[in-house]
Amino acid sequence: MDRSRTLNEKLALKILANEGIEAIWRLHAGAADAYQNGCLTAAASVIEIVEAAEEMLLQAKEPTGLDIA
Repeated sequence: MDRSRTLNEKLALKILANEGIEAIWRLHAGAADAYQNGCLTAAASVIEIVEAAEEMLLQAKEPTGLDIA
């Protein structure tokens, strides 16, 4: 794994590799639950990881994208 990646990117890659693309929806739902329960910092942290995962998926679909497998 590239050392220049952020922690959120590393977590996103690991989640995508282990859980697949459906993990993105589950993370969004978890962030919403955390937000509704008043855990705003946790919700924001999860959203940052989800956004990193979504960005990596978009990059992977580009001709010069990342290999997430």
